[in-house]
Amino acid sequence: MPADFPSSRAAIAGCGDAAPDARVRTGVPRLKTLLIVFHSRTGGARQMAEAAAHGASTGDVNVRLLRAADAGADDLLQADGYIFVMPENLAAIAGVMKDFFDRTYYAALERINGRAYALLVCAGSDGTNAVRQTERICTGWRLRRAAESLIVCTHAQTPEKILAAKSIGEEDLQRCADTGAALAAGLALGVF
Repeated sequence: MPADFPSSRAAIAGCGDAAPDARVRTGVPRLKTLLIVFHSRTGGARQMAEAAAHGASTGDVNVRLLRAADAGADDLLQADGYIFVMPENLAAIAGVMKDFFDRTYYAALERINGRAYALLVCAGSDGTNAVRQTERICTGWRLRRAAESLIVCTHAQTPEKILAAKSIGEEDLQRCADTGAALAAGLALGVF
């Protein structure tokens, strides 16, 4: 993945200036949108989200990469599929990511049924509880899991290592990119 891969909302949004329905009126089919929502404090989950966005950026779908603090219900409603990326903190969903789900849950309930999703979790030792919690939220939204959840373990077990900036290995970043590519391909082909 290129070191200069853009991480800002404006650089990755890829939605253009026209409203999605404007493209349909002109006879050009609307590209589907993959929304990647992430939270990261030490950089690990951010690297994973950027890798997924890079893998999904084939030109066949719009890819939007948003920080959880900046994403809202309208972003969910306008997307056709999702990748949720987060660290596991204290054996749970990271607080900022949980806040995103809390802020958007009822506004999206019954309005995004059947859409595809995948989960990427950056964990110090386990990650399964964050996956379990997020899968319950996605089940409530009636989303369809499109890929097995991916947990990247950093093995950070001391306060110093837990709080230190993370560097995710190339093999794990490739797995994140593959998840993004698979979801983008499924959306583009109409599988999801």
